[in-house]
Amino acid sequence: MLVVALTVAALLAPPASRLFAAGAAAPPGTVAGARPAADDDTVPAVGRTWPVGVRPRVPRGWEPPATVYGPGHRGVDLAAAPGTPVRAVADGRVSFAGRVAGKGVVSVELAGTGDPPLRTTYEPVRASVPQGAEVTAGEVIGTVEAGGSHCTAPCVHWGLLRGGTYLDPLSLLPPWLLHRGPSRLLPVLGVPLP
Repeated sequence: MLVVALTVAALLAPPASRLFAAGAAAPPGTVAGARPAADDDTVPAVGRTWPVGVRPRVPRGWEPPATVYGPGHRGVDLAAAPGTPVRAVADGRVSFAGRVAGKGVVSVELAGTGDPPLRTTYEPVRASVPQGAEVTAGEVIGTVEAGGSHCTAPCVHWGLLRGGTYLDPLSLLPPWLLHRGPSRLLPVLGVPLP
Protein backbone atom coordinates (compact mmCIF):
# COMPACT_ATOMS: atom_id res chain seq x y z
CA MET A 1 0.00 0.00 0.00
CA LEU A 2 2.85 2.38 0.88
CA VAL A 3 4.60 1.64 -2.43
CA VAL A 4 1.41 2.45 -4.34
CA ALA A 5 0.95 5.72 -2.42
CA LEU A 6 4.57 6.77 -3.05
CA THR A 7 4.31 5.89 -6.73
CA VAL A 8 1.15 7.97 -7.14
CA ALA A 9 2.75 10.89 -5.27
CA ALA A 10 5.83 10.73 -7.51
CA LEU A 11 3.72 10.66 -10.67
CA LEU A 12 1.68 13.65 -9.56
CA ALA A 13 4.67 15.71 -8.38
CA PRO A 14 5.78 18.65 -10.56
CA PRO A 15 8.68 17.76 -12.85
CA ALA A 16 11.00 20.50 -11.73
CA SER A 17 13.21 20.29 -8.68
CA ARG A 18 12.17 16.97 -7.13
CA LEU A 19 13.05 14.63 -9.96
CA PHE A 20 16.79 15.08 -10.29
CA ALA A 21 19.83 14.87 -8.06
CA ALA A 22 21.45 18.02 -6.75
CA GLY A 23 24.87 19.25 -7.79
CA ALA A 24 26.92 22.38 -7.28
CA ALA A 25 27.35 24.82 -10.14
CA ALA A 26 26.50 28.39 -11.00
CA PRO A 27 25.83 29.40 -14.58
CA PRO A 28 28.49 31.68 -15.98
CA GLY A 29 27.52 35.18 -17.01
CA THR A 30 25.14 35.62 -14.09
CA VAL A 31 25.14 38.32 -11.46
CA ALA A 32 27.70 37.68 -8.72
CA GLY A 33 25.91 37.07 -5.46
CA ALA A 34 22.57 36.49 -7.15
CA ARG A 35 19.84 35.45 -4.73
CA PRO A 36 18.51 31.91 -4.49
CA ALA A 37 15.04 31.35 -5.89
CA ALA A 38 12.15 32.77 -3.93
CA ASP A 39 9.07 30.62 -3.47
CA ASP A 40 6.72 33.35 -4.70
CA ASP A 41 8.44 34.02 -8.05
CA THR A 42 6.10 33.07 -10.85
CA VAL A 43 7.31 32.13 -14.28
CA PRO A 44 4.97 32.24 -17.26
CA ALA A 45 5.11 29.10 -19.43
CA VAL A 46 6.23 31.04 -22.52
CA GLY A 47 8.61 28.36 -23.82
CA ARG A 48 7.72 26.82 -27.17
CA THR A 49 10.62 24.39 -27.64
CA TRP A 50 13.39 22.64 -25.74
CA PRO A 51 16.83 24.29 -26.10
CA VAL A 52 18.25 21.05 -27.56
CA GLY A 53 16.51 18.08 -29.16
CA VAL A 54 12.85 17.13 -28.82
CA ARG A 55 12.85 15.85 -25.24
CA PRO A 56 16.47 15.71 -24.05
CA ARG A 57 17.67 13.64 -21.12
CA VAL A 58 18.17 15.77 -17.98
CA PRO A 59 21.27 14.41 -16.17
CA ARG A 60 21.05 17.08 -13.43
CA GLY A 61 18.01 19.09 -12.55
CA TRP A 62 17.22 22.30 -10.72
CA GLU A 63 18.21 22.36 -7.05
CA PRO A 64 17.96 25.89 -5.62
CA PRO A 65 20.52 26.89 -3.00
CA ALA A 66 19.26 27.62 0.51
CA THR A 67 21.46 30.74 0.72
CA VAL A 68 23.06 33.14 -1.75
CA TYR A 69 26.39 31.30 -1.80
CA GLY A 70 25.07 27.89 -0.75
CA PRO A 71 25.48 24.69 -2.72
CA GLY A 72 22.90 23.86 -5.35
CA HIS A 73 22.39 23.60 -9.07
CA ARG A 74 21.17 26.89 -10.50
CA GLY A 75 19.73 25.52 -13.72
CA VAL A 76 19.31 22.22 -15.51
CA ASP A 77 21.75 20.20 -17.58
CA LEU A 78 20.47 18.84 -20.89
CA ALA A 79 22.37 16.00 -22.58
CA ALA A 80 23.63 17.21 -25.96
CA ALA A 81 26.56 16.22 -28.15
CA PRO A 82 29.07 18.82 -29.36
CA GLY A 83 27.77 20.51 -32.51
CA THR A 84 24.09 20.08 -31.53
CA PRO A 85 22.04 23.17 -32.43
CA VAL A 86 20.91 25.22 -29.42
CA ARG A 87 17.57 27.04 -29.83
CA ALA A 88 15.90 29.97 -28.08
CA VAL A 89 13.05 28.57 -25.99
CA ALA A 90 10.95 31.72 -26.45
CA ASP A 91 10.94 35.03 -28.30
CA GLY A 92 13.40 37.62 -27.02
CA ARG A 93 16.56 39.65 -27.51
CA VAL A 94 20.12 38.35 -27.18
CA SER A 95 21.51 40.23 -24.16
CA PHE A 96 24.92 38.53 -24.27
CA ALA A 97 26.83 36.37 -26.74
CA GLY A 98 30.46 35.75 -25.90
CA ARG A 99 32.89 34.02 -23.60
CA VAL A 100 32.86 33.94 -19.80
CA ALA A 101 35.73 32.20 -18.02
CA GLY A 102 36.68 30.50 -21.28
CA LYS A 103 33.18 29.14 -21.98
CA GLY A 104 30.82 30.24 -24.72
CA VAL A 105 27.64 31.74 -23.26
CA VAL A 106 24.44 33.05 -24.84
CA SER A 107 21.82 34.91 -22.78
CA VAL A 108 18.37 35.85 -24.08
CA GLU A 109 15.98 38.34 -22.42
CA LEU A 110 12.49 36.95 -22.97
CA ALA A 111 9.90 39.29 -24.46
CA GLY A 112 6.79 40.16 -22.45
CA THR A 113 7.92 38.57 -19.17
CA GLY A 114 7.79 41.60 -16.88
CA ASP A 115 10.24 44.03 -15.36
CA PRO A 116 12.92 42.94 -14.95
CA PRO A 117 12.44 40.47 -17.80
CA LEU A 118 13.25 36.79 -17.50
CA ARG A 119 16.68 35.89 -18.90
CA THR A 120 17.73 32.45 -20.10
CA THR A 121 21.38 31.39 -20.27
CA TYR A 122 22.96 28.59 -22.28
CA GLU A 123 26.54 27.27 -21.93
CA PRO A 124 28.91 26.03 -23.32
CA VAL A 125 27.59 27.37 -26.63
CA ARG A 126 29.33 28.79 -29.69
CA ALA A 127 27.03 31.72 -30.53
CA SER A 128 25.63 32.12 -34.04
CA VAL A 129 23.73 35.30 -33.16
CA PRO A 130 25.15 38.68 -32.13
CA GLN A 131 24.34 40.58 -28.97
CA GLY A 132 21.22 42.70 -29.54
CA ALA A 133 19.66 40.34 -32.13
CA GLU A 134 15.93 39.64 -31.88
CA VAL A 135 15.24 35.89 -31.85
CA THR A 136 12.08 33.80 -32.08
CA ALA A 137 11.19 30.59 -30.26
CA GLY A 138 12.96 27.69 -31.95
CA GLU A 139 15.54 29.84 -33.71
CA VAL A 140 19.10 28.47 -33.57
CA ILE A 141 21.28 30.72 -31.40
CA GLY A 142 24.42 28.57 -31.47
CA THR A 143 25.86 25.08 -31.18
CA VAL A 144 27.09 23.04 -28.23
CA GLU A 145 30.85 23.46 -27.76
CA ALA A 146 33.08 20.44 -27.25
CA GLY A 147 34.72 21.67 -24.05
CA GLY A 148 33.85 23.74 -21.03
CA SER A 149 30.93 21.76 -19.65
CA HIS A 150 30.74 20.89 -15.97
CA CYS A 151 28.88 17.65 -16.84
CA THR A 152 30.55 14.26 -16.91
CA ALA A 153 29.11 13.73 -20.42
CA PRO A 154 28.51 16.47 -23.03
CA CYS A 155 25.63 18.73 -22.05
CA VAL A 156 24.21 22.24 -22.13
CA HIS A 157 23.63 24.06 -18.86
CA TRP A 158 20.33 25.97 -19.20
CA GLY A 159 19.69 28.68 -16.62
CA LEU A 160 16.92 31.17 -15.87
CA LEU A 161 17.04 34.42 -13.91
CA ARG A 162 14.75 37.33 -13.15
CA GLY A 163 17.08 40.17 -12.19
CA GLY A 164 19.44 38.49 -9.73
CA THR A 165 17.10 35.66 -8.71
CA TYR A 166 17.68 32.15 -10.03
CA LEU A 167 14.58 30.25 -11.16
CA ASP A 168 13.84 26.79 -12.54
CA PRO A 169 14.15 26.93 -16.35
CA LEU A 170 11.84 23.93 -16.75
CA SER A 171 9.02 26.15 -15.46
CA LEU A 172 9.19 28.04 -18.79
CA LEU A 173 7.89 24.97 -20.61
CA PRO A 174 4.14 24.32 -20.75
CA PRO A 175 2.88 20.92 -19.53
CA TRP A 176 2.22 19.66 -23.07
CA LEU A 177 5.92 20.11 -23.88
CA LEU A 178 7.21 18.67 -20.59
CA HIS A 179 5.01 15.58 -20.51
CA ARG A 180 4.46 14.73 -24.14
CA GLY A 181 3.72 11.03 -24.25
CA PRO A 182 3.46 8.74 -27.23
CA SER A 183 0.89 9.56 -29.89
CA ARG A 184 -2.26 7.46 -29.78
CA LEU A 185 -4.56 6.79 -32.67
CA LEU A 186 -8.21 6.58 -31.78
CA PRO A 187 -10.67 4.48 -33.78
CA VAL A 188 -12.85 6.32 -36.27
CA LEU A 189 -16.38 5.19 -35.63
CA GLY A 190 -18.35 4.09 -38.69
CA VAL A 191 -15.28 3.53 -40.88
CA PRO A 192 -14.70 -0.12 -41.75
CA LEU A 193 -11.27 -1.64 -41.10
CA PRO A 194 -9.28 -2.50 -44.25
